[in-house]
Amino acid sequence: MRSSLITGSMTMLSRVLGLARDQVLAHVLGAGGAADAFFLAFKIPNFFRRLFSEGAFSQAFVPVLSEYREKGTHAAVQTLVNRVAACLGTVLLLVVTLGVVGAPVVATLFASGFMQDAEKFSLLVDLIRITFPYLLLISLTGFAGAVLNSYDRFAIPAFTPVLLNICMILAAVFAAPWFSHPAYALAWGVLTAGVLSFMFQLPFLARIHLLPRPQLTWQDPGVKRILTLMVPALFGVSISQINLMLDSVIASWLPDGSVGWLFYSDRLVELPLGVFAVAIATVIMPSLSRHHAASSPEHFSKILDWAIRLILLIALPSTVALVILAEPIILTLFQHGALTVHDAIMSARSLQAYALGLLGFMLIKVLAPGYFARQDMKTPVRIGIISILANIGFKIILVAPLLIWFGLGHVGLALATAMAAYVNAGLLYRGLRRSSVYLPAAGWPTLWFRYGMVNLAMALTLIGLLVLWSDWQIWLWWQRIGYLAMTCAAGGAVYLAGLWLVGVRPREFRSPV
Repeated sequence: MRSSLITGSMTMLSRVLGLARDQVLAHVLGAGGAADAFFLAFKIPNFFRRLFSEGAFSQAFVPVLSEYREKGTHAAVQTLVNRVAACLGTVLLLVVTLGVVGAPVVATLFASGFMQDAEKFSLLVDLIRITFPYLLLISLTGFAGAVLNSYDRFAIPAFTPVLLNICMILAAVFAAPWFSHPAYALAWGVLTAGVLSFMFQLPFLARIHLLPRPQLTWQDPGVKRILTLMVPALFGVSISQINLMLDSVIASWLPDGSVGWLFYSDRLVELPLGVFAVAIATVIMPSLSRHHAASSPEHFSKILDWAIRLILLIALPSTVALVILAEPIILTLFQHGALTVHDAIMSARSLQAYALGLLGFMLIKVLAPGYFARQDMKTPVRIGIISILANIGFKIILVAPLLIWFGLGHVGLALATAMAAYVNAGLLYRGLRRSSVYLPAAGWPTLWFRYGMVNLAMALTLIGLLVLWSDWQIWLWWQRIGYLAMTCAAGGAVYLAGLWLVGVRPREFRSPV
């Protein structure tokens, strides 16, 4: 629990600064064509980053590293770190070189709709060439973070994303006036953040005597095992990211601003997802790997059960609040400068759709480690394929009708992604139950009833306050902040009081092992 709190608090700091960053982006860029180009140029290396660092690589590397630490010597761990660093760096350097040289091809693959506008497509290509090297730097940062997490140094990797937010804010505020368009300044801010993030981790690796000294060899047994685990996981672990990128690809064919509307709404859903679900998943992954290596299935199951309970405690009220308060939140946080009221309303609609999938997104984060910690990469791949096919089917069903009838095609994209998340999470859960890897503890029906009653009370409170306070679009910024703060405080107070009244106590959420 303590590790989750440390990681969560550091991640919360990062997310709060990330929110400030997004407010600055909304003020400087708004949600037009240029904003769409920057958001895609920023998303593309981040998509690959989640494959190479936070995603497949981390899920393949951590179990092997944990096993080396559990059963081997420190010298063996150092050798593994040296060789993995060299191999990962070599692959990343090749990918980044291809991405920079082939930027027009990358732009075509991820934003084919932009080809209809030569100026916007050219801007996207320029921005990709600046931001794509960020993939190399931030993936190596993720590698360093995985090592630190495996040695229970959770705070430093959780704090590192703060540097990206600071760099982008400074770029928008101070560097933007020196460029022909603010998007160029922001792109250079992203690249600078990559350099600083990687350099920041190195002293802490040195403290645990695991500073990499690259040794390029593909024949090391540990490297081979990681590659064997990583290849299928490249697809399986990043299903939600692939689904989100599909949103951007299709959005490039929708009216100007669609990518931006999805970006702002996705960022708000990422707040509880990143602060809580990623923090919990980061903490349980090394523990699950160690218990699997030590052949302790009972403790393995208890950790999963604890993680799912924590997810429900956070995801359900977050979903209720984001769905009900979507428009007030977007108007308060982002509607200023270049972002219009129309842009805010459109972002609010996609926020509601994404928020409906929040529980699914968060469950995926804690259910997937139940497979990866056991070095089972094939099952999540099969589930991932089903999820992507479902996502594509949902988009076919939803996007065109919503675009034609209501002008809300981007909402169909978000809703399809949310629905696909539940397909993914449901199949992951079923697989863990069928194989008896996860055996739910007693008391789940009662827990669902208690959570349902408390969240219903909070929802009624929020709806009542919105009926009472309804002039969000015409209020000044300070009025919006005041009323939103009071609304959130009232909803939070009702939720916490409700939990206490139905008998939920903090001791129920202490880590079981």
